Amino acid sequence: MRLISLCLAALLLLIQYPLWLGKGGWLRAWDLDQQVTAAQKKNDDLSARNAKLNSEVQDLKEGTGAIEERARYELGMIKENEIFIQVLEPGAKPNAARDGVPPAATSKQP
Repeated sequence: MRLISLCLAALLLLIQYPLWLGKGGWLRAWDLDQQVTAAQKKNDDLSARNAKLNSEVQDLKEGTGAIEERARYELGMIKENEIFIQVLEPGAKPNAARDGVPPAATSKQP
C-alpha cells in the first residue's frame, strides 16, 4: 500500500510540473503578463509625448506666438522697436545666446 501511495504522489508531482514550470505554465504566464503591463505603460507614456509634440507642431504651423516664444528664448531675438532688459542675479553668468555671441565662441577649447 505504501508503494502505491508513493507512486501516486510521484505521478501527482509529475502532472503538476508542466502546470507550474512548463512552457505554458503559470509562472511563464505571470511573467508575460508583467511584460505586457510594462509595455502598455511605456506605450501610454510615449503616446502622451507624441500628443504633446503633435500639438506643438500644430501650434508652430498655425500660430506665430510659439515661433516668437522660441525665437526669444532660444535665440535671444527681440521685436523691432522693443527694448530688451536682462536682470542678473549677483554671481550669475549671462546667457551667451542673448548677448549676441554664438555658443561656439564662448566655449573654451583645450
